[in-house]
Parts: sequence; structure tokens; C-alpha cells
Amino acid sequence: MTEARAIASEAYVYGFPLVDSYRIQYSYFVDTAGAEFKAPWNTLSNTARVYTPDDKAIQTPNSDTPYSFLGADLRAEPLVLTVPAVDKARYYSLQFIDMYTFNFAYVGSRATGNEAGRFLLAGPNWKGEAPEGIKAVIRSETEFAFVLYRTQLFDAADIDKVKAIQAGYKVETLSTFLGQPAPPAPPSVNFIKPLTPEAEKTSPEFFNVLDFALQFAPINPAETEIRARFAKLGITGNGTFDAKKLSPELTQAVEAGMADAWATFKTYKEAEVDTGKQSSADGFGTRQFLNGNYMARMSGAVLGIYGNSKDEALYPAYFVDAAMKPLTGTNSYTLHFGPGQLPPVNAFWSLTLYELPSSLLYANALDRYLINSSMLDSLKRDPDGGVTLYVQHETPGPEKEANWLPAPSGPFFAIMRLYWPEEAALDGAWKAPALTSDK
Repeated sequence: MTEARAIASEAYVYGFPLVDSYRIQYSYFVDTAGAEFKAPWNTLSNTARVYTPDDKAIQTPNSDTPYSFLGADLRAEPLVLTVPAVDKARYYSLQFIDMYTFNFAYVGSRATGNEAGRFLLAGPNWKGEAPEGIKAVIRSETEFAFVLYRTQLFDAADIDKVKAIQAGYKVETLSTFLGQPAPPAPPSVNFIKPLTPEAEKTSPEFFNVLDFALQFAPINPAETEIRARFAKLGITGNGTFDAKKLSPELTQAVEAGMADAWATFKTYKEAEVDTGKQSSADGFGTRQFLNGNYMARMSGAVLGIYGNSKDEALYPAYFVDAAMKPLTGTNSYTLHFGPGQLPPVNAFWSLTLYELPSSLLYANALDRYLINSSMLDSLKRDPDGGVTLYVQHETPGPEKEANWLPAPSGPFFAIMRLYWPEEAALDGAWKAPALTSDK
């Protein structure tokens, strides 16, 4: 049972991003009766607002950019994605995410510019040629993919302009784009019900979901050995794993392996993420960038699934204060940017606060979930020209309230986001300031 426990731990670290991503995408594209449903597969859904505490499917969402969502079923044929011309002063991006949660491509301000264009998104088995007028062919190594659109919102009065841009986003199958008959439909999929976030942590049925998802993820040559190792536990990628059929001894070994994986994650977070040795952005990127670092990928999914790759956004995380103590609303904190030391970005930056243990936005009387660079004109400057933010549960007083980011009375964390970071942020010349406690 020792080997089974070790395989379960390894498969859990490997599989957590796939299983949690499946949970979210099931709620977005499959569960038509659910509160989080967006649209059927291959149909774009625009959300002309930013996220609030009422949005509960996805942990640590940003509340800077209205989202558009596309669940792509690429089994039958590719999709053609059209983007409109976007004013150069406005940031937008399309983040292409496969079932592993690898960010395998980008379209948008940084990656392709703000000009109009058409892009072909194809699955692993497509062998055709791109028609004229296509700027680039984008390949997913999995049969299902997720495209997450972000469109910058400057302020509440700007929402109609965002809606106009979202109306210009278009998705159609290749056959529709060409005016040709559609190819034969792929087999219908009996999508299994996902686990709750809580059950994902302890239930051996986690591996039912993982085995189901792997059906649509052809084995990458770099993972032949690890997938063969998982098969020893019955995780074959055929969708046949059934945790209920495990013996009591094997069930105990699997549960122990899952607990081992969480213990390893805890050690990794405390030693790497909390200390700043690793940015949470180190868990996001292409397969080549992650290069087999499955713990970094799991960490990214746990702390903020669907985060951007480093070139697109950096995410300095605040789980502890300058004294390395966990953040709690019983303390008051300041975050001070000296003159000329605001986050260096080509697009914009923000600081967003999340409650624990839910990792969701904190509902407060100000309806203020973040402070970002679009709000700079309304922030009070320090005498030296710098900016100090106040992160606490109680108001810091009328004279400081413009710079107040309300916190819950209990535990919380905060994430800074630097969209399209400048080189000074990427190479470490600029470092995020620490949160300083009054205690």
C-alpha cells in the first residue's frame, strides 16, 4: 500500500488543476440549471460587469476587467475567433487555457496588438489548413479548452464602451465561417457531476473526475512515464476509475496520499510563495514554462486558478505581513508606495482583497473590493508624493477613507495584479512593498 499511497499523492498534485478546472467549466458550460451557467460549448458569453462577492464558482477572481467566456469543444472542428479593433489606451486579452490549465496562447494588447483580427483555434486532431484572413492558428493539446477574455473597465461610466467591444467579439465554427456543411457531430459526452471544493480535498472520487477528464487529454510524450505510473492505480484516462470499487485498504492508502499532497502543498506555499521566492505567477504558463513542476501548477490552481502567464500579468501575493504573520482583520495594515514606486506596468495594476477560507471577494459597506491604478486621481497622496493604502476592518477615518481597502474581521489575503508588466517588474528591479501591521 506504500506505493499506492505515493502514486495517489503524485496523481493528486498532477490532477488537482484538471479536477478543479472541470468543476468550474461544468458550472459554466454544462449545468444549464446552475446559477453560474454562462453558455453552451462553442458559444461566447459576455459579462458586462466586474466580479462581486456574489460570484462564487471561481476563487480569487479579478474585479478589474469584465470577463467574456468561451468553452471550446474542438473535437469536431476548429473555431474562428474574431476580435474588433480596440483603442490603444485600453487593455484587453484572450487567454487560451487547456484542460491541464496551461496557458498555451494569448491574443490581445500585449500579444497581438489592438488591431482587429481573426484567429483559428484547433484541437489536437485537426489536420486541415487555415483559410485566408486568419492571422494565426492556435493549437490546443486537449480536446476541450477555455478562452477567458478580459476587457479593461476604467470606471462605472465606461461600461457602455466595454459592452460595445464585447459585442465585437465573435466566435463561429470553421464550417460556419466558410459557409460549408458542418462535419459529423462528435459523440455526446455524459459529463459526470463534479465534486464540491471541499470534497475535492478528501474524497477518493477525486480520481473518478481526473480519469474522466484525461479522456480528452491525449498523452503528451513528456508524460508517458508518469501516466503509466498513474495507471498502476487504475487512473488510465479511459474514464473508468471508480473509487467505490477500491478495497478498504486501498481506499485508506488513497486518502492518505491525498493528505500527503496537501501537506506538500502547505510546505511549498510557506517556503516558496509566502516568502516571495516564488510568485504565484510561477504556477501559470505554457507546458514548456512549467516544465514538469506539478506542485507549482497545483499551487497556482489552489491560490488563483486561471492566472495569467508572467509576461501578461504578475501577481505579488500577500498572505502574511512584513513580520511573516498571517493577515487578520483584528490588525490594521498599511501598504506604502514611495515616490515613483507605483507598480511599473504597460496596462494597469490593482490590489484585491479576499476572505479566507473561501478565497472570494469580501462584501463590505463601500462595495470596494480593490484599489487600482484607474482610481489614482481619487487617492490621497502622501506629503512626499507617494501613496499609502490602508487595509483594515474598521474605517481609518474620513481623511484616509479614499485609500481604504476594507478587510473582514477574520483572516484574509490580498493579491496585487500587474497587467502587462514592465521589465522592471519582470526582472525584479521593482519589488512589491510589504504590508506593515500596526501590531
